[in-house]
Amino acid sequence: MKFQIEDITVYFPYDNIYPEQYSYMVELKRTLDAKGHCLLEMPTGTGKTIALLSLITSYSLSKQSNQLKLLYCTRTVHEMEKTLAELRVLHEYQLKHLGPNARMLALGLSSRKNLCINPTVNSSNSRDSVDAACRKLTASWVREAAVKSPGIPTCDFFENYERAGSNAILPSGVYMLQDLRTFGKEKGWCPYYLARHMVQFANVVVYSYQYLLDPKVAGFISKEMQRECVVVFDEAHNIDNVCIEALSVSVRQQTLEGATRNLSKMSHEIDRFKATDANRLRAEYNRLVEGLAQRGNLALTDAWLANPALPDDILKEAVPGNIRKAEHFLNVLRRLVQYLRGRLQSENVVKEGPVAFVASIYAQTGIDQKMLRFCYDRLHSLMMTLEITDTDEFLHIQTICDFATLVGTYTRGFSIIIEPFDERMPHIPDPVLQLSCHDASLAIKPVFDRFQSVVITSGTLSPIDLYPRLLNFNPVISRSFTMSMTRDCICPMVLTRGSDQLPVSTKFDMRSDPGVVRNYGRLLLEMVAAVPDGVVCFFVSYSYMDGIVNSWNEMGILQDIMQHKLVFIETQDVVETTLALDNYRRACDCGRGAVFFSVARGKVAEGIDFDRHYGRLVIMFGVPFQYTLSRILLARLEYLRETFQIKEGDFLTFDALRQAAQCVGRVIRSKADYGMMIFADKRYSRHDKRSKLPGWILSHLREAHLNLSTDMALHIAREFLRKMAQPYDKTGVDGKKTLLSEEDLKKMVQSNSNMF
Repeated sequence: MKFQIEDITVYFPYDNIYPEQYSYMVELKRTLDAKGHCLLEMPTGTGKTIALLSLITSYSLSKQSNQLKLLYCTRTVHEMEKTLAELRVLHEYQLKHLGPNARMLALGLSSRKNLCINPTVNSSNSRDSVDAACRKLTASWVREAAVKSPGIPTCDFFENYERAGSNAILPSGVYMLQDLRTFGKEKGWCPYYLARHMVQFANVVVYSYQYLLDPKVAGFISKEMQRECVVVFDEAHNIDNVCIEALSVSVRQQTLEGATRNLSKMSHEIDRFKATDANRLRAEYNRLVEGLAQRGNLALTDAWLANPALPDDILKEAVPGNIRKAEHFLNVLRRLVQYLRGRLQSENVVKEGPVAFVASIYAQTGIDQKMLRFCYDRLHSLMMTLEITDTDEFLHIQTICDFATLVGTYTRGFSIIIEPFDERMPHIPDPVLQLSCHDASLAIKPVFDRFQSVVITSGTLSPIDLYPRLLNFNPVISRSFTMSMTRDCICPMVLTRGSDQLPVSTKFDMRSDPGVVRNYGRLLLEMVAAVPDGVVCFFVSYSYMDGIVNSWNEMGILQDIMQHKLVFIETQDVVETTLALDNYRRACDCGRGAVFFSVARGKVAEGIDFDRHYGRLVIMFGVPFQYTLSRILLARLEYLRETFQIKEGDFLTFDALRQAAQCVGRVIRSKADYGMMIFADKRYSRHDKRSKLPGWILSHLREAHLNLSTDMALHIAREFLRKMAQPYDKTGVDGKKTLLSEEDLKKMVQSNSNMF
């Protein structure tokens, strides 16, 4: 369908549109007009992705003179592929209506592991080893050596791509990762470097959050992007955690041992070069004296991870004299590793600010702040000079230099925390030194400053007013949408007690109470007997899930459950979990029905949909608070309180409730779907906890469903399932339309304009 939003003609590839999609597009257009940033919460399963893509591409088409570029950030490759598939449908529709004028180039960008077509390279297991294998074949010095002695292996795909020069371009169209690989095989070109090159010319780029938020990656992937870009962070409820992880570093005993091995290997290389090619080391020294930016004119294949500090915080001056010589720099790194090794031997938990830590380094090793700040760039320069290609072997020394550069650059928003063992396993020594970032606004600030509009959107952004404070920005529009329904297909319930009227909760003092464990087991048993197809259960942690499943097994409850449905469990092993999910789906497909046990904050809670018969009921056992004795969490809470005046309790509740909403939101993926949500914990009946759930869940949570026992919940579930089995009109009745045609939209716009 085709319709107007003010002066923009919007091309939407389906015959009908949901009212909330239309409202979402209106707010999005206002944001683009204002050239500002926005926060939009849209219920799951209401076509958020296609609404975003339709409005932004239509807006760009209407401004031919000054076309906007769309950078669409997703968390996983699976989400990236889904977004590109939607975009392809939209693009075909626009071509049908506008012809060649609607042509665009859209592509997904991922790591070499997902794009490489060279069988000798992509056979490696990890991403780092694929990167290193690629570098061994494509580094500029390897290719120069191959010209002189043809026996040295190179990558034919990359050589063909280089030979094609300016002819190596992608024709317009929408390219998923598989399309890029196929195109690369047809032409004999490297799809990874082709995609990297085409990113600057593409109208739409879909890639991972890290490519914009992690300075190490953004420094060489996204630095070409112009200001006239709209950045979308989809499923952005955890964006603050992504920002914090991008600027945090952990150092363990294994890191220091690996770094020591790396340093001795580099030392041998330096001695070898001194004997065979001393000029190379002298040339590097002279370059550092002149203070030339080492990254200015590097070959494309030699560009390595960028500086871990944010762009504005990188020193634009010559490298300090005392680390210009290669052997002097290695001595500095040896002293630093030795110092960190000493700090790791601490028997008590230590928390320090970066200023005190840097002063302590200087007092004991003579390494000053400026030398620390240059560690990363100086290491990169040295690895280039020594022509090191197996970068995966040098990850440990990279981590140390990462740590040094960040600790030397930032004085606020960070803590250094040294823990001799994990609190949960105090008898096992496992020392770790962590540079922990507490301020999510640091990593995202360059994105807000650099790009015209940033859209942060998800199905769970409640309470929405906390995000501007956490990320330290002023959105021009901040709005939460509700779901328009023809029938009440969501049935949330708060269960506070078992059939024996004993309260249930995962509070620390109650969670292992046999009465609570038995009541949780009884609840699940009653539900699996009454609810058809798939039931999904979420627990607050892996350890709690293991404990409660064990107890149910001893009580005989698990065997009773398995009389009705098969049981599958998520583990920390990705392969095992994938297998369990496949078999769970097969059990639901063949009518046997199944129960899936999962963990809040786990892989399944974040990215797997249990739509249709795969999820008719989801039970959230407890409130998924973070481990509140974690030193890193305590330091972050203290920082949030002092800097942004966010109370500890408010932040912890906000974080737990967004995780709970994310878990239960897995069951509704479209309006034709239906499902029940049970929040099994007495704390959900409190208004201060419950009010932080998203509006689209709260609007269906009735007063009568707030304080239920197991038998009451069972009665409501049976009634709900009976009601859902009745036929209904998908478009909605006249007074309450949930699917709008072009005609309905025109009438709606007209009646709105008559009102004003």
